[in-house]
Amino acid sequence: MQAMFERAFGPPFHPIRSVVGLGLWLLLTCGVAVLASLPAPGEWYAALRKPAWTPPGWLFGPVWTALYVMMAFAAWLVWHHGGFAYQGRPLGAYLAQLGLNGLWSWIFFGWQRPGLAFAEILLLAAAVAVTLRLFARVSKPAAWLLAPYLAWLAFAAALNFSIWRLNA
Repeated sequence: MQAMFERAFGPPFHPIRSVVGLGLWLLLTCGVAVLASLPAPGEWYAALRKPAWTPPGWLFGPVWTALYVMMAFAAWLVWHHGGFAYQGRPLGAYLAQLGLNGLWSWIFFGWQRPGLAFAEILLLAAAVAVTLRLFARVSKPAAWLLAPYLAWLAFAAALNFSIWRLNA
């Protein structure tokens, strides 16, 4: 039973190091979420034509909050398998996609460039797919935690594309 647990979640860490590590991954990931939320949708976004299948605005906050928490937990699970010393490549991929994630809001809402934001979200989705694949080699649960994120990005990319085309 313990061997199966360690294959899924990594070798045991000192409990304090483990909790601190989880806190740091949450802080980093949610910090990016806060920075990404600074360019609020505002009047510009409200005035855009949107497809009929656009979700209500109140839905985005809870969905992104859940996704960011799952992302942080996934990174923590991979980090649990030896830290950056042993998992530098998957954790580096995670940090790269996290940066792209934060950049999208600035491009779309802050700079009001939906076409450029669409190109960027495609790059983001590819980066998440690579990260998911790298995470899967280390921890299957970590990879599964990123799967809803990738699915949401596919939906967000379709929405981004539709808004861009409707307002070209």
